[in-house]
Amino acid sequence: MTYIVDHLKPGTTIRRRVEISNKSSVGRRMKLYSSAAVITKNRFTFAEGRVANELTDWTSVDRPKLYLAPRAKSQARVTIRVPKTAAPGERYAVLWAESSMSPDAKHNIGSVTRVGVRIYLDIETGPEFCDFRIDRITAARGADGRPGVITRVRNTGRRALDLQGELNLTEGPGAMSAGPYPVTPGTTLPPGGTGTVTVALDAQLPNGPWKATLHLESGTVKRQVAARLTFPEAGATSEATFLQSSGFGTWSGIVLALACGALTVGVIRFRRRPSA
Repeated sequence: MTYIVDHLKPGTTIRRRVEISNKSSVGRRMKLYSSAAVITKNRFTFAEGRVANELTDWTSVDRPKLYLAPRAKSQARVTIRVPKTAAPGERYAVLWAESSMSPDAKHNIGSVTRVGVRIYLDIETGPEFCDFRIDRITAARGADGRPGVITRVRNTGRRALDLQGELNLTEGPGAMSAGPYPVTPGTTLPPGGTGTVTVALDAQLPNGPWKATLHLESGTVKRQVAARLTFPEAGATSEATFLQSSGFGTWSGIVLALACGALTVGVIRFRRRPSA
């Protein structure tokens, strides 16, 4: 994941660099710009086209237009200027690199390709704090008989979280083990939000019982729980029983500030086929 993440006071200016890489065999003319984003239904959702919000008004790029030869790469500098009057709270946007192709004699339909880097910006409301809690684990089988695990998570901190992780199954029938299985990506929880993350499993997996060990993380904030579960029949669910849980890392305010405010420099790449 490549994001720009920061925690700033009103009146602060920051500058970050991103690299744009053209992996295709044709030259491309690019436009670099920011556009609005929101967290809705526990998903980071970006606007179609160019849509302004407070964060995009504060964001500028030193090279809004550039040309990249085939297999070439270049850099641009992103500046975010937070006004002194900015109210506390989080803002979201995406820094986009866009390449367009108009209809011509060979192509009846034009196309627009863009890839981007998410921007998470928190205007300081006090000491930064990132944390989450795993509330419930449920074993399920879909109508097609495929098992899965559904985990309910609550964001107990002050920053948005993008959750990822993996599940391991041990102590199954006949001492079987299975996994690791990756968590389905895409769940983003706003501060105070609650949502679910899912893990899809092998269709032939027996019902159990199993010991399930689930590891979830967002940046350097990590949690692990162990539970006893048994998969139900098709179309049903069964709540797991927690065995133990643990946190990782040092939870001091200084470490949290580094964890939540760390910057990942985005690398924007263009390939032969359009992607977004």
